[in-house]
Amino acid sequence: MHTRHSDTYQLGDRQVKRIGYGAMQLAGPGVFGPPKNIEAAHEVLREAIASGVNHIDTSDFYGPYVTNKIIREALAPYPDDLVIVSKIGARRDDKANWLPAFSAPELRQAVESNLTNLGIEQIEVINLRLMFGTHAPEEGSLEAPLSVLAELQQEGLIRHIGLSNVTMTQIEEAKKICNIVCVQNHYNLVHRHDDAMIDALAAEGIPYVPFFPLGGFTPIQSTRLNELAKQHQATPMQLALAFLLQRSENILLIPGTGSVAHLRENLAAAELTLSPELIDELNALA
Repeated sequence: MHTRHSDTYQLGDRQVKRIGYGAMQLAGPGVFGPPKNIEAAHEVLREAIASGVNHIDTSDFYGPYVTNKIIREALAPYPDDLVIVSKIGARRDDKANWLPAFSAPELRQAVESNLTNLGIEQIEVINLRLMFGTHAPEEGSLEAPLSVLAELQQEGLIRHIGLSNVTMTQIEEAKKICNIVCVQNHYNLVHRHDDAMIDALAAEGIPYVPFFPLGGFTPIQSTRLNELAKQHQATPMQLALAFLLQRSENILLIPGTGSVAHLRENLAAAELTLSPELIDELNALA
């Protein structure tokens, strides 16, 4: 089926497919510890690459230190066109809590640990994940941590810098310190706080990467979404992803899954073209 939306978008200085893969679910329950089945995790990653995925989102605090090692085991040596994006700014304690890790030594150590566990000398994009608010962005200056990343970029350890869990004010502050190539915030069919931000970034050609595009730990539940999906011979999650692809050309998706079948379903969402009437119906769910 012909798609009206573009299949790729610029991320840094690379073109990536607009549906990538998020590695968070390759770790154990609660993104802590190893998965039950490492071989199944390898299989999903290899299937993603075989299906044309060339954008993988990960972090060394998934596990911690689990998903990057799995990615390396499954995929190294990496395909030339593969863009691996990681994020730093948090750490895990032994009870699986997410804690801020913003000091210069912590940020440097996090970048070096990502490089070691992925088995690479330079990471394509590092997102600085702000922790002023755990569940939503909160104002606060990012000058100190971002200056550390700018130094690591000068040293050649990072190619590009992005932001995660940020406000528009923080994006504007960041752009005075270094070039920002992507923004990763919580956004999906029913969680629509960043509509204005997406449009502002699109005008500048900056990708917006929604995390939890399918609702994350609590998947999007809607009787109406289920009905619409049935009518259009798609799954509810395929509609939710297709909606995001058509919402704006600068949206890059990173749905995660530990299942090859779900991976194929997610990627098939790129084949759907939603009518204006269906988009109106989906907009009403917000």
